[in-house]
Amino acid sequence: MMVPAALLLLGALTAVLAPRLLARAEWPDREPVVALWVWQCVVGAVLLCFALSMVLSAAAAWLAVRGRLFAAAPHGVVDAYALGPTGGPWAVGTALALAGGGLWTGARLTREVLRARARRRARGAELLVRAPLLPGEDPAGARLVVLEGTRPDAWWLPGAAPQLVVTTAALGRLKGSQLDAVLAHEQGHAEARHDWLLHCSRALAGGFPQVPVFAAFEAEMHRLVELAADDVASRRYGRLTIALALVGLNEDRGVFGPAPSPQPHVSDRVRRLLSAAPRLSAARRMRLTALATLVPAVPLVVALMPGLSALT
Repeated sequence: MMVPAALLLLGALTAVLAPRLLARAEWPDREPVVALWVWQCVVGAVLLCFALSMVLSAAAAWLAVRGRLFAAAPHGVVDAYALGPTGGPWAVGTALALAGGGLWTGARLTREVLRARARRRARGAELLVRAPLLPGEDPAGARLVVLEGTRPDAWWLPGAAPQLVVTTAALGRLKGSQLDAVLAHEQGHAEARHDWLLHCSRALAGGFPQVPVFAAFEAEMHRLVELAADDVASRRYGRLTIALALVGLNEDRGVFGPAPSPQPHVSDRVRRLLSAAPRLSAARRMRLTALATLVPAVPLVVALMPGLSALT
């Protein structure tokens, strides 16, 4: 029973220490795409630790599970894990608790996806009422929808027929290529499927609010996906263009004043764009990506080491 306990300990340490280490790093703002990958690998490693611990605990608790799990393995491999004749109440409790956590995570994710689809359908239906299709317009094609509105706003409505929605107030504020930069920003979200990252992060943070890595994962996903989309737009239209577009869309919302703002990341995004900090070198980006990819391999090594040692 040492391996399931070691995996639990590894998952707990990663869940507590990884957010602190990443919070101290200064490079994520310069490379948000790499940071998104690092966060996904860290969270994946934590989930993998708990999943492997659940499987091995179930194998220790129930002989039927053990027989299926080690059906093709030599007898020495089973002995190497020291599961014993029965794992006792600790193994049963661990397996059931982790299985319940997995089911709860799946339920939260399903709920989040269904709610997002319902919101998207409702907004799509509202758009069709406020901006009906013109004669001959393809309902399955991407479209730019202009709505009457006194508040400058622009957003991307994903789906089978994605739509960029812009208010007339935003059209009055956005000058030159700023509207194109906003469009590129929103398309960057759609092409990278950032909505799925947000769904997963909300499901984990909502299901396990006391786990530090999941709470930090949700907060960082909301911030980093915006930085990544800003970079997509800035590479095509320049940092100043997308920064001015952000100012034009948000200057009436109090996000640039001295008082606390409901959207504090907007002013940080504008400062980041205007500061034009250089990107990391390609070699360092590759090293960070490779190291992050190896993080989920650690629990696999811990889980497989006794069996591999028995075979050699």
